[in-house]
Amino acid sequence: MDVLLQAVIVFGAVMLGVRYKGIGLGIWGGAAVLVLALVCGLKPTSAPIDVILIILAVITAVSVMYAAGGLDYMVSIAEKIIRANPNRIVIVAPLVTWFFTFLGGTAHMVNSLLPVIYEVSMSVGIRPERSMTISTIASQTALVASPVAACTAALLGLFAANGAGNITLGHIMIVTVPATLISVVCGVFAMLRYGKDLKDDPEYQARLAAGLVPPVKPASARTNLPKSAQISMWLFILGVAFAVTGGFIPAVRTPLGMAKPMSMSVFLQLCMFATSLLILLVCKPKLNDAMNSPVMKAGITAVICVFGLAWMGDTFIKAHSAEWVKDLGVYVQQAPWLLAFAFFFGSSLLNSQAATVRALYPLGFALGLPAPMILGMFPACLGTSFFPTSGVIVACINYDQSGTTRIGKYVLNHSFMLSVIVTTGISTVLGIVFAQLFL
Repeated sequence: MDVLLQAVIVFGAVMLGVRYKGIGLGIWGGAAVLVLALVCGLKPTSAPIDVILIILAVITAVSVMYAAGGLDYMVSIAEKIIRANPNRIVIVAPLVTWFFTFLGGTAHMVNSLLPVIYEVSMSVGIRPERSMTISTIASQTALVASPVAACTAALLGLFAANGAGNITLGHIMIVTVPATLISVVCGVFAMLRYGKDLKDDPEYQARLAAGLVPPVKPASARTNLPKSAQISMWLFILGVAFAVTGGFIPAVRTPLGMAKPMSMSVFLQLCMFATSLLILLVCKPKLNDAMNSPVMKAGITAVICVFGLAWMGDTFIKAHSAEWVKDLGVYVQQAPWLLAFAFFFGSSLLNSQAATVRALYPLGFALGLPAPMILGMFPACLGTSFFPTSGVIVACINYDQSGTTRIGKYVLNHSFMLSVIVTTGISTVLGIVFAQLFL
């Protein structure tokens, strides 16, 4: 009965936090820790400090680059590539979105590109739903491959906290980059002929005749970006490349005169601060712009969510890890992939990849799974778009003024479902396979 009451508190906090959105998850999660301690007698674990510090360091670097115009410069390059291949928009747009989200580590990239994808799709008569939905999901998929995404930072910190510090950023990327990229390609093929062509779609034609589809207005071009924008982008990429190199080559992160390399989480934090300083000194951005950027706001939201939610999850899971290992360990060892379904549906409720990793993935360690298997199941946290409630989903629907991208009558039959199932399913299967092959 005690365990049941605790489970009700935990899941109740999640459900109520989801209703408040944003930092609401973290607030409800943190409050639940107090209830679990005072009412249920559980000992609070340590807050996920390493993960919080990594996320803060990374969003500092990305926000400084944003203030210098680097993120806008990335988007301008992506726009040029997309506009140069209008008839291949369903193929080109998601691959471009994946690549630039991979570099920037933020879904802010797709929000900037969706108006362009819509405009180009409409200009050549291609159903916008095809290109816009797979591009939106591709941006989410790229996050588990990005070395500077909050969810990657969360997984890296989780490995360090559970005695698997030998799994570095390089190891994560060896598995997730090919797994997610292949899954996006498969998603592209699934969406190439999805839905009726505009000329054959009676619903679209009725909306067009009723004047409900406004004329396409070209998205405003990002012109007159300062030279510092390009420089800041390259400095950021250089900093990320140096951090990734340290993941592959321990000697790079070994302090002078010492035999043992510093931990990957500490090295990544230091690299991001050094990158921020380089951009600050060379490009001289306004730091107020960095603090007020959407990247910083999204990052702080992720920090608060991870803080409260992961603390709650750790406290609940570790309090019962011994009995769960005894009761469930044999079954999970025989079919560990079953846990991926729990991660997937958990992410659909939590609506955050980073929060899912820190709240649920410790269960894998508690059940005795090896670190490579947990790494292989990392893409399972991409179920955040299973329910059409996430910010990027809502934004995509609003950007598609043709009305082809929508939430279905039964909610789950929404425009993004096929892309979510194909990309998440394939990337998780490939992640498990690659983790066994490469690690």
